[in-house]
Amino acid sequence: MAEAKRDYYEVLGVSKDADDATIKKAYRQLAKKYHPDMNPGDKEAEIKFKEASEAYVVLSDADKRRQYDQFGHAAFDGGAGGGAGGFGGGFNFNGADFSDIFGDIFGDMFGGSRRGGASNGPMKGANIRKSIRITFEEAVFGCEKELDLVLKDPCEDCHGTGAKPGTSPETCPKCGGKGQVVYTSQSFFGTVQNVQTCPNCGGSGKIVKEKCTKCAGTGYTSSRKKIKVTIPAGIDNGQSVRIREKGEPGVNGGPRGDLLVEVNVSRHPIFQRQDMHIFSTVAISFAVATLGGDVKIPTVDGDVLYTVKPGTKTDTKVRLKGKGVPSLRNTQVRGDHYVTLVIQTPERLSAEAKEALRKFDELSGNTLHQHDDLATKSEKSEKKGKKKGFMDKMKEAFEDKE
Repeated sequence: MAEAKRDYYEVLGVSKDADDATIKKAYRQLAKKYHPDMNPGDKEAEIKFKEASEAYVVLSDADKRRQYDQFGHAAFDGGAGGGAGGFGGGFNFNGADFSDIFGDIFGDMFGGSRRGGASNGPMKGANIRKSIRITFEEAVFGCEKELDLVLKDPCEDCHGTGAKPGTSPETCPKCGGKGQVVYTSQSFFGTVQNVQTCPNCGGSGKIVKEKCTKCAGTGYTSSRKKIKVTIPAGIDNGQSVRIREKGEPGVNGGPRGDLLVEVNVSRHPIFQRQDMHIFSTVAISFAVATLGGDVKIPTVDGDVLYTVKPGTKTDTKVRLKGKGVPSLRNTQVRGDHYVTLVIQTPERLSAEAKEALRKFDELSGNTLHQHDDLATKSEKSEKKGKKKGFMDKMKEAFEDKE
């Protein structure tokens, strides 16, 4: 008795309402895992591969899937009243398109790219990434820095061909100058073709038989260069500056890549930044907070003289308009500088200073002794209350005797 077939949805590990993309993804994973080319000699893997492929053929086709949902496996073994266009007991894979999936699988196996046009045309060079550190003020106002880099340039002797002067690169015999080769693989579904980058010429379509001695056939020479980097005013930590065509050389006449410079801004001991605004804290004395007076507030533009109002409380916020960070788009527009005024309490006082504070306290309402006065009054009131209570009791005693 033949072994009962597993449910196709169960085979692929998907739900019955799975969409086409989910079904395709599930099959691709199983096909890659159990494909015979990846499991040579493994009979169990071969069986699982056939099972997954059969399930995919049915569930990836709208008509076959509808028939399967209605009749189950009987739809394809001639037992469903002829409505299936049956497979006559032996499952038929004709008409199934596996090229996309197997192209991905074999592309992974051979390590190349499955799709795309010819890779031997002009291509832009790779970008180079570097980082640079600047101060807080340099980020606010902008600056110019210099990077010392080792860059590649086309070899002057061979003009970037890699061939010995007097000779030229030849057409690659493996790919015929196309830069790509076609791999074929036999499967249960026939011959599968897969286009890959030519391993002989690396996709250039050319090979060098006699190499240039100056560049060792690479077509490039390296030299140390100084690159000037203009940092715009208002740049923030982590942002990058792009310098066009200062990256790696292009391929087959393509343009150079770009140089991307990431900016790292050092912390400032006083200022903090949030977008275009600057924040800081300034300590003021008790006397200035009480009586008012002028204080110097440090800003990125230098010290600003600010008049503190009498009776200023600690944590008072001050806004210095236009003393923040310039906009990257328009340096004429600047953010603000927000300052928090904090009253500084002196930790050490001379005897004379202490006496002066006590005198000040007496003149301003004797706040230092208010607690003592309240305690004294409370104590006297309590004693008076107790005394009154005793006399009342004596009076009541005499009244009872009468």
